[in-house]
Amino acid sequence: MMVKKINKSLHITQIKSGIGHNKKAKRTLIALGLRKLNQTVVHSDTPIIRGMVKKINFLLKVEESS
Repeated sequence: MMVKKINKSLHITQIKSGIGHNKKAKRTLIALGLRKLNQTVVHSDTPIIRGMVKKINFLLKVEESS
């Protein structure tokens, strides 16, 4: 039997600037591929991405989709 995995994705939008925040927050934004306000990127829903989002959730808006 094959188990079918459902690949969920996260639509991550930067809603606040990284200016005035520590280097880790700025580097996390860059690691997620976010460089400008209101820029949206799509990533697969993995624990690594979830951890990055959790660290800088005050700068982001996250929407789940399947």
